[in-house]
Amino acid sequence: MNKRIIGIDVARALAVIGMIIVNFKIAFGTQGNEIVKLFAGLFEGKSAATFVVLAGVGIALMSNSAVKKNDIQKLKNIRFRITKKAIFLFIVGLSYIPIWPADILHFYGIYMLITLVFLNSSQKSIIRSVVAIIIVYPIIMMFWSYDIGWNFETFAYSDFWSINGFFRNLFYNGFHPVIPWTAFMLIGLWFGKQNLNDNKFIKKAITMSFGIFIVIQIISKVLIYFFSYGDQTIAIELEQVLGTSPMPPLPIYMISGSSIAIFIISLSILLGKKFGNNVMIISMYKTGQLALTFYVLHVIIGMGIVEVINPAKMGNYSIEFSVLYALIFSLLCIVSALFWTKYFKAGPFEWIMRKLTD
Repeated sequence: MNKRIIGIDVARALAVIGMIIVNFKIAFGTQGNEIVKLFAGLFEGKSAATFVVLAGVGIALMSNSAVKKNDIQKLKNIRFRITKKAIFLFIVGLSYIPIWPADILHFYGIYMLITLVFLNSSQKSIIRSVVAIIIVYPIIMMFWSYDIGWNFETFAYSDFWSINGFFRNLFYNGFHPVIPWTAFMLIGLWFGKQNLNDNKFIKKAITMSFGIFIVIQIISKVLIYFFSYGDQTIAIELEQVLGTSPMPPLPIYMISGSSIAIFIISLSILLGKKFGNNVMIISMYKTGQLALTFYVLHVIIGMGIVEVINPAKMGNYSIEFSVLYALIFSLLCIVSALFWTKYFKAGPFEWIMRKLTD
């Protein structure tokens, strides 16, 4: 069994579990213990970024051989398969927007289509494109208000289903806008083109990515403190521009999200290589194989059960309830994955996607 693949699926499981914690917090409520809030906040913007970077890694691993051999026909086939998967994810994501407006899958499908353009690109070209996408976003914000369409108290988007509102949300100011979030998938594409079997490279990636992550947190805090002159009100306003929050996804957040994603993926690859037979690693590996299924089910079943029981209380549960429920649901996902993979090679939604797109 390929240790590299184990590590990537371990990272995918960690990303999905992190997203479950963040999404349940948003859906159910955030009032309560500050320590629990801090714990849940650790995953905000990081898990989703890791999920997207992993997709880029997957696309690279799928296409590396064909790119190196310049196999035009194989590349054409790969592009066609990924295009079909992108359309499938786009449709699945849109299908439950009415019950979960913060869906990432429909954005994810567009990132994939754009990433296909870069399959043959050099590593330098990919990195230049990443930098350009990250830099262009704050420039766009100078000319176009980020707040258009939003009610940030309820996180409702007023004209989502209009043509203008839909494309504005999709490309500019949605939960995971194509500009600049596509940069995460391109970073994954770049990372997946490296020699991920080289332990020396992986250890270097762990050290450098974690170092960048820590430095960017410090820079963010220092800048906010310096420009706010210690005024808490000003500091809160500056947090949107100089902080590491994913909304809006400005350069400091993009660097922070990219670095922690590479760190998590690299560490998972290393752990997968060293402890591939460990029960915990195997459990996370199996869970990562069913990542799409668990992402969809955490919305339909995880949120659905609570909403059916008491729809009026949605958004007003305590942070303790939100996090505990997320952890219990995640544990059930892990147990279900171990059971399911004993009898089936793919998860239900993974199987459907393969049948429709392969």
